[in-house]
Amino acid sequence: MALRSIHVVTHPEATHHVEKVVGGWHDSALTPVGLQAADSIAKALRSVIPEDEEVELFTSDLLRTRQTAEAVGQLFGVEPELDERLREKSYGEAEGRPQEWLDKRFVPPPAVGDRMGHHEGVPGAETKTVFAQRIYPAVEEILSRPCRRQIVVTHGFALTFVVAAWSKLPIESLGYVNFRAPSGSITELREDDFFHNRQVVRLADTSHLEA
Repeated sequence: MALRSIHVVTHPEATHHVEKVVGGWHDSALTPVGLQAADSIAKALRSVIPEDEEVELFTSDLLRTRQTAEAVGQLFGVEPELDERLREKSYGEAEGRPQEWLDKRFVPPPAVGDRMGHHEGVPGAETKTVFAQRIYPAVEEILSRPCRRQIVVTHGFALTFVVAAWSKLPIESLGYVNFRAPSGSITELREDDFFHNRQVVRLADTSHLEA
């Protein structure tokens, strides 16, 4: 039996995807396709979470994640709790600019060396260390609550650090860690009530979008 289950959702298609501009903290909205996908996400979650169980819903405060969480919240009858710490990585001055603008300035991390503290060459952008250091406390705060069923709505790159925090991986060990999470995916995390092992039951599942 599960002691706790967390469903981590990455928001579906947003305007910055189709406009080919940099996301990050740029406050893009869901496209019509994204809004439809948000409804599919909500229905997929409802199909696996018993109706008699209490559910808590947390989301990044950016518009595209809020819209996703609102679709989920409407089906579950709960209000999303906004947390800016669940935002995507900040790309500083690149946010909202054409992706090609960032590509020309982006400095890739070294194959060997300080990958977490590496600066990517764009003023105002977060390093991976700074990014992880705000995601981890948000996850720990969620886990400190007694609710057994929780839903977290976040972003594609942020999902890596949500899963890492759940797994209790030290931040300094994350230099090479990257879990691919397509837009609109659902990841299921579960802790059993005997060994207290923390399992990744499903990672970045998008089968509900195909349906």
